[in-house]
Amino acid sequence: MRRRLPAAMLLPALDAAQRDRHTGPMCVNYLTPGRRELADHFGIQPPEEDWKEEVWQNYAAPIIVDRGQGPEALLANYGFVPKSHLPPGVRLTTMNARAETAGQLRTYRHAWHAGQFCLVPMQAFFEPCYATGRAERWKIGLASGGPFAVAGLWRSWEEADGRTTHAFTQLTVNADYHPLMRQMHKPGDEKRSLVIIEPEQCAAWLENRDPELARSWLTLLPAASLHAEPAPRTAPSRRQTPGLFE
Repeated sequence: MRRRLPAAMLLPALDAAQRDRHTGPMCVNYLTPGRRELADHFGIQPPEEDWKEEVWQNYAAPIIVDRGQGPEALLANYGFVPKSHLPPGVRLTTMNARAETAGQLRTYRHAWHAGQFCLVPMQAFFEPCYATGRAERWKIGLASGGPFAVAGLWRSWEEADGRTTHAFTQLTVNADYHPLMRQMHKPGDEKRSLVIIEPEQCAAWLENRDPELARSWLTLLPAASLHAEPAPRTAPSRRQTPGLFE
């Protein structure tokens, strides 16, 4: 039986422990909505480019931004600093940014203080669950089964060929006391979670340019609003499926 729970500048090269503190050991893989879901659920014209249903670091995925003319969808790199913009030999994981320090770290602080907030549309995201004492891949989404939007930051990159591309990171908050999310990640690690923005708050989140006001949206949904279940990996390794930005 399947178990169910209710519920602008680069950083210098960092060692593994520093990288982990920078991003937090968080969600690095999720399912994207399709074109119909973007149009019907979010009321957004989808990007012209295609994207994959399941994304990992440096894959292209849709985000929703407001550049002053209303919400629009952009295709953006999953990871605030794309692989192509890292110095040779430097590895940096920037799919997640801690909300508590986003305004201080050089990687994120310009976007944070400029109010470059975005929404990351999802169908579900994946986390390692340790409820049984060992890591199991679990899929987490809304109890309703519908798509949702996660709080994020975004930025643009100027490419050598003259193109402008975009990139994003997900904002995370402490989840030590959340009935569901505290079961994710290794025992002893700080528990972190993505932040789902309620539908009625999405427009205000995108329009806001005040980072301190933004913190008022960074709260977790009740566990009863979420659904989680084991999701053993059956798809090919992400190394066998290159992202559009690699």
